[in-house]
Amino acid sequence: MSTIISSSKINRRAFILISAIGFGALAHFLASPPQIPRHAVADQDSLARQRGEMVDRDLRRRGIKDERVLAAMGAIPRHLFVPERQRSSAYEDRPLPIGEDQTISQPYVVAWMTELLELRSSEKVLEIGTGSGYQTAVLALLAAEVLSIEILPKLSERARKNLADLGYRNVQLKVADGFYGWDEKSPFDAILLTAAAPKIPEPLWRQLSEGGRLVMPLGDAKGREQKLIRARKSAGQPIIENFSAVLFVPLTGAIQNQRR
Repeated sequence: MSTIISSSKINRRAFILISAIGFGALAHFLASPPQIPRHAVADQDSLARQRGEMVDRDLRRRGIKDERVLAAMGAIPRHLFVPERQRSSAYEDRPLPIGEDQTISQPYVVAWMTELLELRSSEKVLEIGTGSGYQTAVLALLAAEVLSIEILPKLSERARKNLADLGYRNVQLKVADGFYGWDEKSPFDAILLTAAAPKIPEPLWRQLSEGGRLVMPLGDAKGREQKLIRARKSAGQPIIENFSAVLFVPLTGAIQNQRR
C-alpha cells in the first residue's frame, strides 16, 4: 500500500494492485496518505521487488487465489512490522520473533487465514491477537472496519505506532483478554484468532453475526495436534471445515482455565 500511494508515478502494476484492492480503499488512503519512515524510503524499490517475489513465490504458487488478498500482501511493508534485526528476513516465508515470546506468522499463513475469512469491503472484522499489527494491516485493506485485541500491552502499543505511521484509519486496538472479545462493538461479520485454543471461545461465538465466519487454529494449547478451522454460523450453530495442521502460540488469559 505505502509504496503505491506515496509514489509519484503510478505504473501499470500499481494500477492493477489498486484495482484489486478496490478504489474505495484507494480514496480512503489518498485522503490520509501513509507516512513512510525515512530509513525505508531509500531502498523501497528493492523492498517492493522482494514483496512482489514473496507474493509470486510463496503465495500465488502455493495456491492463494484471492486477488484482493494477494494485492494487499504485495502492498504492505512487512519489514516495518518486525524488529530491525529481523528486517533482512522480512520477506522470507517463515515466522519471525517480535518479542514477548510471540511471533509474526509466515506470509503464507497470513494470506491463507485471510483468504479463508472471505472478507467483503463492507464488513467489520474482529482480530484476536494483534501481535505486530501486520495481520491487522492486511485485514484493514480488505474490510471496512477492523477491531483488534492484544493481551500484551507492549505489543499493542508497538502495533498502534506501526499502523498509525502507515496511515491506517479504519482500525481500533484494545489491550484486553481476547477470550472475551469486544462485546460492545459486536456483532462481527468475521473473527480471526491468531493464537491456538482448545475450543472456540463462547464469548467470541456469541459476538459473531449469523452467517459470519470464524477462522482459528484449534487444538492443544501446548502446540500439539493443532489444525486450522473455519466455522460458519448457521442458525446459531457452527458448521466447521477442517484444514491442514498448523503450529501457533497458545491463546493466553481466561482460555487457559477452560476445558475441552
